[in-house]
Amino acid sequence: MNIKAKLLEIFEVTQISASFKKREFVVEYAENPQYPEYIKFELIQDKCGLLDQFSPGQEIDVHFNLKGRKWTDPQGNDKYFNTLQAWKLQGASQQQTQAPPATANGLDGPPAWLDDNENDVPF
Repeated sequence: MNIKAKLLEIFEVTQISASFKKREFVVEYAENPQYPEYIKFELIQDKCGLLDQFSPGQEIDVHFNLKGRKWTDPQGNDKYFNTLQAWKLQGASQQQTQAPPATANGLDGPPAWLDDNENDVPF
């Protein structure tokens, strides 16, 4: 999954244990500009440094995985937790534009004689 959003806040790396660290950041996602969403992501382990090249206010493309966990508390109640775990960040200037791939016949699209509005079958 990925979204394009404006980077709002970058937090420091947090050392959770001797072998695990994470870093969180917040973006403003405005699919509908009238109602922007503020979404917190996390980076873990060697991905924590991905934020070093960015600063608040930049437009970024966040590639992430949606993670979910179940935990049962000592009283036997089930609790559920969700995490948005980012694994790749790109700035607007890093976006690469590519030409669409050519089709098998070497053309950029279907042949001119093929009309998408025609649903008639010749048999």
